[in-house]
Amino acid sequence: MSTNSGSVTGNGSRRPALLVLDLINEIVHPDGKYAADGYFAQARDRGVLERTAEAIARARAADIPVIYVVVGFSANYAEWPAGSPVFEKARPDGRLQLGTWATQVHDALAPEPGEPVVAKHRISPFHGTNLELLLRTREIDTLLLTGVSTELVVLTTAQAGHDLDFRVQVLQDATLAGDAEIHEAALKVLARIATVTTVEDALPKPH
Repeated sequence: MSTNSGSVTGNGSRRPALLVLDLINEIVHPDGKYAADGYFAQARDRGVLERTAEAIARARAADIPVIYVVVGFSANYAEWPAGSPVFEKARPDGRLQLGTWATQVHDALAPEPGEPVVAKHRISPFHGTNLELLLRTREIDTLLLTGVSTELVVLTTAQAGHDLDFRVQVLQDATLAGDAEIHEAALKVLARIATVTTVEDALPKPH
């Protein structure tokens, strides 16, 4: 598995952004409806929220843009994909409604004023959103990925980012899946298309 040999800010030609993917109450808060599927337990046991909060603090201190992505649907579920195994429970169980507590970023990672929050309706944060435009207008060329889950949104973002000619780094200690085995398997796949690294190695410590 590839690892990062230094901070993204060590090379002046690189312009990174930190993406915080689907770390919302519905998934990683103990009261969230998806939390019982292992996500809350993995976040707690591996300290993922703490590591992600550290990544956000380091990015802000280094003037690296922080962009949040949240998954959800309108109140009438107009965008809901009825045949999706991933989202099949959302409409029947009233999950993932945009504009509610469920799809808010976890309080430990809350966006600051001016930090973009991109709402998506599918696994990929690039599908039907303005994420690429946000990145291009900021002249970003490197994506630092945090979030849940490793085998879905993180992997999909890395694949899409790779094909859009972004450099991609996955912060493995700030990502999680529903269980540790799936997380590790996803990291092996991710290492084929991205640099698998850590918060400590990817981002400079605040001065």
